[in-house]
Amino acid sequence: MGLTITNNVSSLTAQHNLGRASKGVATSIERLSSGLKINRGADGPAALVISEKQRAQIAGLKAAIDNSEKAVALVQTAEGALGEINSLLIKVRSLAIDSANSGVNDSDGLAANQAEIDNALDTINRIANNTQFGSKNLLDGSGGINGTSSDSAVDFLKGTSDTTAGSYAVTVTTAGERATESATTDQTQALAADEVLTINDVSVTLTAGLSQAQVVDRINDFTAQTGVTAEVNGTATRLYTANFGADAEITVISNVASASDSSGFQNTEQTDVGIDIVGTIGGASFNGSGDILTAESGAAKGLSVQIAASGADATSTGIAVTATISVTDNALQFQIGANQNQTASIAIDRVNPVALGFGVTGNQFNNLNEIDVTSASKSQDSLAVIDAAINDVTNLRGTLGAFQAHTLEATGNNLRATLENTVNAESVIRDTDFASEIANFTKGQVLVQAGTSVLGNANQIPQQVLALLQ
Repeated sequence: MGLTITNNVSSLTAQHNLGRASKGVATSIERLSSGLKINRGADGPAALVISEKQRAQIAGLKAAIDNSEKAVALVQTAEGALGEINSLLIKVRSLAIDSANSGVNDSDGLAANQAEIDNALDTINRIANNTQFGSKNLLDGSGGINGTSSDSAVDFLKGTSDTTAGSYAVTVTTAGERATESATTDQTQALAADEVLTINDVSVTLTAGLSQAQVVDRINDFTAQTGVTAEVNGTATRLYTANFGADAEITVISNVASASDSSGFQNTEQTDVGIDIVGTIGGASFNGSGDILTAESGAAKGLSVQIAASGADATSTGIAVTATISVTDNALQFQIGANQNQTASIAIDRVNPVALGFGVTGNQFNNLNEIDVTSASKSQDSLAVIDAAINDVTNLRGTLGAFQAHTLEATGNNLRATLENTVNAESVIRDTDFASEIANFTKGQVLVQAGTSVLGNANQIPQQVLALLQ
């Protein structure tokens, strides 16, 4: 190469290499200070794309783990409340067994047991309505299969996991009826003598001089024990049971012959039983129990509704009843995965007393809310309903426990393992290897120092031309 002044190629070469070395040192400093070897797209375009996707996945996994832990807390809240309901039902069962011991208990003792049971049922109802996680109700049916009725005469009771969301027409084809007995003779005068009416094995003493209205009031004083209500229907005294259906029975006998100056009931036994309701749900016909109609098949399977007594006649539901039940599936849904549609759901059934203890055949009570222990026979029927209610609650607790253990907690453990491995993969792509980078940094520092020295020497080369000009 010739000796020139205008272009110092050696200096340019030294500058180029010094610049590369300086840039390498700057890159090493950035990586060492940030802890990342990929700080911008230029550091590794493909690596950046992959690691950013993994970062999104890692964030999703962390959120999903948090979701599963919060879901576990919600399920435990519901299960804890159900545990308290279980304890109350066990207490109620003990009281029913005590009342069934009719050889010992008198009417006052039975009434006291019934009062305590009513209080326990009120508490169960309160727990069902008030158990919340945040502001979300858990046990009133709003977190499961829920429904609304277009007619106040038809009350939605419950749905099950078999019930498909949708609208179902409900029509009564055979009215549910209470057991009913009327006096064979109208009481038009005050009682001429003392009289004893035996209603469902309970003796009701009527004193001479009572008017028909006073006789009705006296009979109603024993309603809690007899399960029977009295009224003046037209001109006759009529008795009817509190419950509807074929399991509701009424027997009445007087110790005096019927007359206008007596209660009007015969001195031979008068007996009647109720009639179970029959109707259609979603176009399919089903035989009900009492005043409760339940779909046993089809899309509406498990849907139960209760038909109110007719406004015109308290002893019958009437057949002029049509309503539309709108069923919604409000099952609780949890996002327990890092990606779209990675969810799990569970429906928590309604546990109000009116929704527990369904399906006990040959029983005068249709649900837990109706139980009565004021007589031995009623206590026996109440026991069967209580056992069914305990079964409902414990099954729900088992379902929640399985969901917590096998869905939420197992998924949470899997998410943690996935998070660990995904973070490791992202670390391999993006994190700085300090051992390797410090070696590069040290090499770069040496090259910068050497390059600086060489550049200084290269800049001195043109001065050698001065020696030729002397």
